[in-house]
Amino acid sequence: MIEIQFPDESVAALNKLQMHPHHVVRRRAQMLILKYNEIPHYKIAHITGVSEKTVCRNFKAYQEGGIEKLKTLNYYKPQSSLKPFETAVREYFETSPPSTITQACSDIKQITGVSIKNTQMRSYLKLIGVKHRKVNSIPAKADIKAQMEFHDQKLQPRLEEAKAGKRVVYFVDAAHFVLGAFLGCLWSFVRVYVRTPSGRQRFNVLGAINAITKGLITVTNDTYITSIQVCELLRKIVNANIGIPVTLVLDNARYQRCKLVMELADELKIELLFLPPYSPNLNLIERLWKLVKKECLYSKYYENFVSFKKSIENILDNMNDTHQEKLQTLLTLNFQTFTEEQFKHAV
Repeated sequence: MIEIQFPDESVAALNKLQMHPHHVVRRRAQMLILKYNEIPHYKIAHITGVSEKTVCRNFKAYQEGGIEKLKTLNYYKPQSSLKPFETAVREYFETSPPSTITQACSDIKQITGVSIKNTQMRSYLKLIGVKHRKVNSIPAKADIKAQMEFHDQKLQPRLEEAKAGKRVVYFVDAAHFVLGAFLGCLWSFVRVYVRTPSGRQRFNVLGAINAITKGLITVTNDTYITSIQVCELLRKIVNANIGIPVTLVLDNARYQRCKLVMELADELKIELLFLPPYSPNLNLIERLWKLVKKECLYSKYYENFVSFKKSIENILDNMNDTHQEKLQTLLTLNFQTFTEEQFKHAV
């Protein structure tokens, strides 16, 4: 039996040590408090969840160094064999991120000469802050400066007016849904195959979505979207917003930026705000088209064009009733912008 003397100040210090941020130090203090209360060693071990040897070792450490010895944490921390090459490894992952762990192991071996297993590589990547991230896209011909100026100087002021009820802002774009297999991902035990319809029939939707209410106005057909359909959309928008200034944010498609459309817009007193070239990231309605594909097209088979078209029309007509929560989350007025640095280092 190990005999320990407990002066009053030591007991007070042990009680205080039970509030230490590290769980091991707190447990050590608890062992000594139990010892002070004359609890047998085997019961102390049971209460604290350690072996009797650990209890005795802790008591001897206290006898040798007191409270300060209890605070000492001497754990063995194995060092990665890649530690001496950390600068080279970090440079590799910054400039040539691999697509697989196997590729990373192979490339690292060539760079450093160190052979490391896949499981070890995963742990090492987590340690240095590297994560498996989805690759994002950036328009190859985008003018980053023009996008920022458009967002800050033209788009944002009009959106602020729309929030205040002084203006209506619509984002306009056309989607062309071709009858075919839209392949998505499924949680399944085996690979699922989706039948692919024959033919190239397509359902065209020219849409305008209200930036604030998320209300959708559309013009559809089975042939082509032309300036005629754009003019039809302009008239529908004006009829839905009589007496309120209207701004349409749209891309530079020829059937939108033509004399017929611009003259009608001027006549109807609609402001056409054309996006900088290659700026789908600034068009809110692009997100809506992705949602439509996800909800009614991905991994689904339609036997004929009629059922295919009906499914799209159904989700568009009832979007605000059936997907209101998703719309509010997806169609926020936060737009993805890029920096010159991101554009410069895009692969």
